[in-house]
Amino acid sequence: MPALNVEFSEEELDELRELAREQGVTLKALVRASTADQIARHRALKEGSDTFARTFHDPALAEAIAAAGLDDGPTITSAGQAA
Repeated sequence: MPALNVEFSEEELDELRELAREQGVTLKALVRASTADQIARHRALKEGSDTFARTFHDPALAEAIAAAGLDDGPTITSAGQAA
């Protein structure tokens, strides 16, 4: 199985060990779970960002917001796309 060697300062390692003890898990389990959590968080943020970009680059949305008299939505650019 592939492995990754990661260096920590003594202080960081002490803090990780203490956190693992508090959570009742091994140091390896703590680091693996933290890494998996970070990957999931990154994916969720990317998905949200992509959805936001698709939504607010929709010219129909900008036109609907303008027609509703709202002034806090995307603006329509000269190219006809929401900015």
